[in-house]
Amino acid sequence: MAGDRPLAARGLLRPQQPPLPPLQSAKLLDQLRERIRYLHYSRRTEDAYVHWCRAFVRFHGVRHPAEMGGAEVETYLTWLSNERGVASSTHRQALSALLFLYGKVLGVDLPWMAEIGRPQVMRRVPVVLSQAEVVAILDHMEGTHRLLAQLLYGTGPRISEALQLRVKDLDFAHGAVIVREGKGAKDRVVMLPQSLVPGLHDQLNAARSLWTHDQAEARGGVFMPDALERKYPRAGASWAWFWVFPQAEHSTDPRSGVVRRHHLYDQTFQRAFKRAVTAAGLTKPATPHTLRHAFATHLLQAGYDIRTVQDLLGHADVATTMIYTHVLKVGGGGVRSPMDSLAARPRP
Repeated sequence: MAGDRPLAARGLLRPQQPPLPPLQSAKLLDQLRERIRYLHYSRRTEDAYVHWCRAFVRFHGVRHPAEMGGAEVETYLTWLSNERGVASSTHRQALSALLFLYGKVLGVDLPWMAEIGRPQVMRRVPVVLSQAEVVAILDHMEGTHRLLAQLLYGTGPRISEALQLRVKDLDFAHGAVIVREGKGAKDRVVMLPQSLVPGLHDQLNAARSLWTHDQAEARGGVFMPDALERKYPRAGASWAWFWVFPQAEHSTDPRSGVVRRHHLYDQTFQRAFKRAVTAAGLTKPATPHTLRHAFATHLLQAGYDIRTVQDLLGHADVATTMIYTHVLKVGGGGVRSPMDSLAARPRP
């Protein structure tokens, strides 16, 4: 990946990469977007890389990156760390964006990138809700937002993965949900909670009403990944590819300019979730992603092995999943505090 230490710095040879096609755009940021889309990076990655490359150019007085090099990159990253106090993950994302800009867009050799320091990734203990706290939040949500929250807790996907579910991804016969194009562009299969089956059927009925309305008005269908829209031009208008959680109104696709129906916006759900957390009187800094943490922790508390939880979460490295075991080592049935033993002693 772009943020990894170059192979040459570890004494290894770089694999031969196929040449990239010439860029058609004239402006730098348009060239960046063009290359990102050619390599099929996600929209979130595109937004992040454009943000950091634009900020880098502005930081250096709107100088063109081709006129700069390692010293300017190092100066900018140092400023982000020392003056802005960004997290290590944010620091690495900015570096990855600049690596991509120089290597994939400008085609510049990057021997000096091996000398740029990379912040150590800090694994922090996640915020985890108890089952009672999950119930309290759900009690203050309703409709589609409540069902979506139940799905996040019941199956453990990232919010973007849940929002991008298509009708065909719900397998009621086998009690499974297929999560498509997760982190690392990988698919995985998770359980479909039987308690959510009635609610999901109701949600599909509501979604089908919107789909039928779109068909009657000859709308252009929904977004299709990669080249599938050209390969199967009618699939985007089919019921199988329709969103499980569609947006009520149509919107303009920022990449193609096509007006079509998108899935629910994550910001809309995040605001509803925040209101529910406040109404439930919780003091923990809970977000929708906290439901994913709760899913993993509660499965481990129930006795499921770490590898099973890793597969369900879609983690490439089991070390990422192991962070949830730290929650179980204290409070949840691990070490007994000596204060409790002292309190249990009879007073003289």
